[in-house]
Amino acid sequence: MESTDRVHEEQVAAWNGRAGDAWVEAQEALDRMFLPFEELLAEVVPAGSGQAVLDVGCGTGATTLAIARRLSPTGGAVGVDISEPMIGLARRRAERDGSRAAFLVADAQTHPFEPASFDLIVSRFGVMFFGDPVRAFANLRGALTNGGSLRAIAWRGPADNPFMTTAERAAAPLLPNLPARRPDGPGQFAFADRQKVAKILEDGGWTAIDIQPLDVECTLPAPELEHYMTRLGPLGQVLQEADGPTRSRVVDAVRAAFQPFVHGDEVRYTAACWMITARR
Repeated sequence: MESTDRVHEEQVAAWNGRAGDAWVEAQEALDRMFLPFEELLAEVVPAGSGQAVLDVGCGTGATTLAIARRLSPTGGAVGVDISEPMIGLARRRAERDGSRAAFLVADAQTHPFEPASFDLIVSRFGVMFFGDPVRAFANLRGALTNGGSLRAIAWRGPADNPFMTTAERAAAPLLPNLPARRPDGPGQFAFADRQKVAKILEDGGWTAIDIQPLDVECTLPAPELEHYMTRLGPLGQVLQEADGPTRSRVVDAVRAAFQPFVHGDEVRYTAACWMITARR
């Protein structure tokens, strides 16, 4: 329990600190880059539906807002995330757009959702960060109506996603303090093992579990690349503490490493993911 609590505290600190701030700053670029995933999740909701939908790890709210646009006045979309900075931006976006989407700062692993209050749970890269994923998915299952469903997108492994590890691999020789990814802990690639994910869902009480590979072509405007590579991920956690000369050397090395992905004014890569579905 102490280990789980410590992991939870680390996640809260990260997403309410530099990690959350970086995602807020890069919101427009990240939303464009991950638009295909947003569309895959939103299209599950029939236009004019009266469903109640929960978006787990909603971040700055793009998917929640997209789903809310498809719902009738009798439906509802709620986004939940532990990051106050990101939820703050999501709420401002909803107010600006006149959206009925609601946003909640909470830990979906333990939050006391009203039982059987949602028809559908979705997540775009938000379910890999739980300290106790079995407990989290059991809690989420309790928030669904009988027959309600889960549809979540998570990353496969780092070997399948070279773009996502390019920055840290290039920077590692220059930054000895670069934190190593923890393969068994919460993080981007925590759901790399399909059998592990299936077992988590089974232990959480889910049925009709289906986990299929999903490969999606993503793009990023080339001018956004430097912000992406220096503010997000493990490199972003330490680079801001580096002295000027070290930072310059790291940025040069990382920029060169990303060149195979740069095509004119656009960065292109394949996102290797899982589409995870299950039912209560």
